[in-house]
Amino acid sequence: MAEFLVIVESPAKAKTIERYLGKKYKVKASMGHVIDLPKSQMGVDIENNFDVKYITIRGKGPVLKELKTAAKKAKKVYLAADPDREGEAIAWHLAHSLNVDVNSDCRVVFNEITKDAIKESFKHPRAINTDLVDAQQARRVLDRLVGYNISPLLWKKVKKGLSAGRVQSVAVRLINDREKEIKAFVPEEYWTINGKFIKGKETFEAFFYGVDGKKKELNSEQDVNSVLKGMSGDHFKVASVTKKERRRNPAPPFTTSSLQQEAARKLNFRAKKTMMLAQQLYEGIDLGKEGTVGLITYMRTDSTRISEVAQAEAKNYIRSAYGEQFLKEEAGKEKKQTNSQDAHEAVRPTSAFKEPASLKEFLTRDQLRLYKLIWERFLASQMAQAVMDTMSVDLINGNVTFRATGSKIKFPGFMKLYVEGTDDQVEEKDRMLPDLKEGDEVKKADLEPKQHFTQPPPRYTEARLVKTLEELGIGRPSTYAPTLDTIQKRGYVALDNKRFVPTELGEIVIDLMMEFFPEILDVDFTAKMEQNLDDVEEGKMKWVEIISDFYEDFEKRLKKAELEMQEVEIKDEPAGEDCENCGNPMVFKMGRFGKFMACSNFPDCRNTKAIVKHIGVTCPKCEKGQVIERKSKKKRIFYGCDRFPECDFLSWDKPLPRNCPKCDNVLIEKKLKKGVQVQCSSCDYKEEQQS
Repeated sequence: MAEFLVIVESPAKAKTIERYLGKKYKVKASMGHVIDLPKSQMGVDIENNFDVKYITIRGKGPVLKELKTAAKKAKKVYLAADPDREGEAIAWHLAHSLNVDVNSDCRVVFNEITKDAIKESFKHPRAINTDLVDAQQARRVLDRLVGYNISPLLWKKVKKGLSAGRVQSVAVRLINDREKEIKAFVPEEYWTINGKFIKGKETFEAFFYGVDGKKKELNSEQDVNSVLKGMSGDHFKVASVTKKERRRNPAPPFTTSSLQQEAARKLNFRAKKTMMLAQQLYEGIDLGKEGTVGLITYMRTDSTRISEVAQAEAKNYIRSAYGEQFLKEEAGKEKKQTNSQDAHEAVRPTSAFKEPASLKEFLTRDQLRLYKLIWERFLASQMAQAVMDTMSVDLINGNVTFRATGSKIKFPGFMKLYVEGTDDQVEEKDRMLPDLKEGDEVKKADLEPKQHFTQPPPRYTEARLVKTLEELGIGRPSTYAPTLDTIQKRGYVALDNKRFVPTELGEIVIDLMMEFFPEILDVDFTAKMEQNLDDVEEGKMKWVEIISDFYEDFEKRLKKAELEMQEVEIKDEPAGEDCENCGNPMVFKMGRFGKFMACSNFPDCRNTKAIVKHIGVTCPKCEKGQVIERKSKKKRIFYGCDRFPECDFLSWDKPLPRNCPKCDNVLIEKKLKKGVQVQCSSCDYKEEQQS
């Protein structure tokens, strides 16, 4: 008979931890929360100092009953929910339900599910941290007051099924504001002059820098012609050569936010998928003879801190795999980020010696890809700086200066294993220049003036939005993925080419909230509220005070909105065709999986069909049909002929309504990591890459 009962959140963890602890311990799963606020009502007594009404979650009665029975038989109960605010709240609810003293040493926390970490954590049980519980309770109450008051108002004035929330509303506002910036953007013309030069047998590139030794912007073709007139002959003199050594530091190990961003950039994962896979790696993977082992540390964190034990292990691995010269000179203390709770370590592998290649047979393809990313990022963070030799050369002809820059990796350091991805820049590569000295002459091979136009700010990808929310102090590690999921499910935003665009519904809701509840959408206000919740966690503030201060002004705005907010009618958009069943006009409607066409005579006629999106291109194969946009089962966009199956034309790249000027074959739009490239589907013709 087991003497001790341990309660965790998931069955996967329960099996692993029970095996580590031995026969005296029985480990059961609560399956997440068992107690929560009721769904059918607010559950917060505003008149009675915001007293909270908790109930057993529907369907969790049998689970709670089983836990109570097991608790009565046990000599001691340990509550081992996740090491964050939510986990602390789960432990607190379980303690009250099972008659466990919250002040006793009943709470056990661990950052990784490995044998040593689990055994060590049970040597140091503690009381439940009521400050953490209060911070979580404050967030829940705050979100209830906002959601359960504003949402019914939106149902009444706009459309049923809408919702409002503190973090999700700010996220939608950011997307809306960006769209307004894009629409208001006025492109400005500018020019560049790219030059190709020859020194001996070597060719290199240089770019126009300025006139009379000063940097000059080229804003028109007249400016370009003026520069070209200022030069004579094909020979340029090397005016200066500057050589420097530049050092580059590795990126810190992952936080929740940076993990989601990098997985989006390098693996093309959505935030929701990243967190699902990370949860699996954290809870444990069956490694055959070794049993089930947690492969990464807890994945909800805003800290880049690494334990001394993990640093020492990484040091040993790097020394054996790469050599002493690749070790970080000094581990030092990671600088704590602003807004970081620093509750536990960064996301890292539980063992540096568990190489991704050795786990290939045990992991799914996507699990392995994410684990490899986490493993490489962690080890690279503990490796030596990269050293680059850089060279800058100024070439002069008359009063015109061209500048060439080159770089070479002198010592790769961490770059031998991993280089952080970026949203805007191309990863660093060697770009060599000939051995040039001051006074040397080089010959011009070609000068190519190019016209450009400034681009509007880019729409948010999931990675950019998560990064922006984190930088602004909006939300916390556990909220990013659910927030992005919610705003799409509610129909406030849609993804177009993996970038967020606001829907008409999203614009209407945000405009109404800006008019009547501006503080909910105010970035500074929301960030300050997050800081207040952190202060509750640290015992600096009482949670009721925060809620009371917020609700005093919120209640006034709510009453005003109920009286003054006008009803908004969202008309169905005509689809431009009639229903083949009854002859009434078809309209566009929004469903769970996006837009579709439906008969306007609903419910008398229930005809619906998918939207066929023509792209204005005649099929290049049969030359009879029209190319339409389709979606695969995995929601990937491709293009095919509308005469299928008679014509089997298919392309993953978007065909364009113009032909190649070189060979007259169809041009396609190729999506690259850093933009879009128009190129020929047959020959080597390419146009300038668009961002």
